[in-house]
Amino acid sequence: MVLPIRIGTRGSPLALAQAGETRNRLIAAWPDLAEPGAVEIVTIRTTGDAITDRPLADIGGKALFTKEIDEALLDARISLAVHSAKDIPTWVPDGLSIVCCLPREDPRDALICASAGRIDDLPAGAVVGTGSVRRQAQLLARRPDVTAVPIRGNVDTRLTKVAEGRVAATFLAMAGLNRLGRTDVHAVALEPDEMLPAGGQGAIAIIARGDDADMALRLRPLACATTTDSVAAERGLLTVLEGSCRTPIGALASIGADEGLDLIALVARPDGSELYNVRLAGDRSDAVRIGHDAGEQLLARIGKDFFQ
Repeated sequence: MVLPIRIGTRGSPLALAQAGETRNRLIAAWPDLAEPGAVEIVTIRTTGDAITDRPLADIGGKALFTKEIDEALLDARISLAVHSAKDIPTWVPDGLSIVCCLPREDPRDALICASAGRIDDLPAGAVVGTGSVRRQAQLLARRPDVTAVPIRGNVDTRLTKVAEGRVAATFLAMAGLNRLGRTDVHAVALEPDEMLPAGGQGAIAIIARGDDADMALRLRPLACATTTDSVAAERGLLTVLEGSCRTPIGALASIGADEGLDLIALVARPDGSELYNVRLAGDRSDAVRIGHDAGEQLLARIGKDFFQ
């Protein structure tokens, strides 16, 4: 294949760490790529990175973190794109496909708060910062007395707002903290029954052109079947619910030793006033169908105008 392999990514510390992990795994799988310059990381500034003073839901959604990278991939300016799976819109552009997912990190959310280890322990009336309507909805469903305010930014930005007392607490993904090696952060991982993560959270997804057989071959050794199947179920749910960053949806699939797949999912109103959940299980070979079925069950309960 034509070298160098050019890995497209956003420029945040976490995105660069994920691109670096992908590069290292490629080199480990293909010794010829260890030659200097054989694999390059290309940083692409996205609209979502450029606009940080407004909630993501108000400026166009998750696609703002992928649009410019998708364009570079379609134009063959890069060979592949590395994303957090949770940031990929439900539908990827024609000509592109999710080729594989790397082994998943901890998918849980973490509570960042000096005075509380659980949501139930937050002080009465606490102000909690989050740019995620999914986190906001589950927070308010559990603690309607607290106030959720929008904040965006990278890990350090959000940690600073907590340290300076501008918010009493915030949420971060455990996967991001782990990949950045942030053992210095006092973070309490929240179990899914307390805060169900976003579909794809903790997973690194690699997108390539659908007609690039050479790239698909190079990526094959990197694929984690367990993560790929789990994310397929979670994204299957999102396709039915037409999930966006405006819709509070949580989903987490796991695969047991018996090759069975277990999916838990929820939808909620942004203010937490209503929350519905479902749990389905089946064979991992039916991952997408399980996701679709879970989505259909939720739709039957909430109605098609629930998010309007």
